[in-house]
Amino acid sequence: MSFNECTLCPRRCETDRTQFMGYCGCDDTLKIARASLHMWEEPCISGSNGSGTIFFSGCPLKCCYCQNYEISIENFGRSISTVRLAEIMLELQSKGAHNINLVTGTPYIPFIIDAIDMIKPRLRIPIVYNSGGYESVETIDMLDGYVDIYLPDMKYMSKELALKYSKAEDYPEIAKTAIQRMYKQVGRIKYDENGIMKKGVMIRHLVLPTHKDDSIAILDWIAETFGTDRIAISLMSQYVPSYKATAHKEINRRVSTYEYNEVLKHAMSLALDGYMQDKSSATELYTPNFNLEGVLK
Repeated sequence: MSFNECTLCPRRCETDRTQFMGYCGCDDTLKIARASLHMWEEPCISGSNGSGTIFFSGCPLKCCYCQNYEISIENFGRSISTVRLAEIMLELQSKGAHNINLVTGTPYIPFIIDAIDMIKPRLRIPIVYNSGGYESVETIDMLDGYVDIYLPDMKYMSKELALKYSKAEDYPEIAKTAIQRMYKQVGRIKYDENGIMKKGVMIRHLVLPTHKDDSIAILDWIAETFGTDRIAISLMSQYVPSYKATAHKEINRRVSTYEYNEVLKHAMSLALDGYMQDKSSATELYTPNFNLEGVLK
């Protein structure tokens, strides 16, 4: 796919990224902010050794409360070659990573595919595609045969909330369609003998303050669409007001114990498989230090 009229994400901004930055904030170079073993993913992703996580710069969503705004919105990072990206994947594997975890790689999918093609015979661990869930079907289809595990967010069921906080009124329908395509591609979730995820889909949902009813609607959609054991969920309580969340009084606080427990109880009543984050996780601990670790030789 050419970067001349970019349509990699559902924004379909058609920007000539060889001349200008797209809506995502990316031009036609490959840019990453950090590559390291990451211990703060779900237990079946991080395991005992860590997930080989590569944080890409830029993002199609730019949520007003993004905890990673330094890279997603301010575009911190360093441009590297596709060859270097391939080397980084192998370096993470040599350090014992359970997987290669591509965080917000949507603007760079052609580079990612080329890098994986370079090293496929030597890559022995799964590829994780970790995204905000705002993906086009065409883009997911490009990743067929390259991605083993999909780790999408399902942020909103309400298009009003999606518009207000992420300027993406179409987010709910786009994400639902994309996640179903992901499942069609990789199938039922599978783990190895140590409980490390090898294949499948895990849907993440960050509970926002004031909006527990939207969280409950998301859980209902997951249960109705996938049942209780074909995919896993990761219910997160780690919301901390970040970036421009202060502009919205209703989300300029942490999630209350009551709000989170109501969502948690609903997930348990649906018998959904997966992980439920402890309420004490609402700290800045889950925001990595974006310092170009592992980027340069």
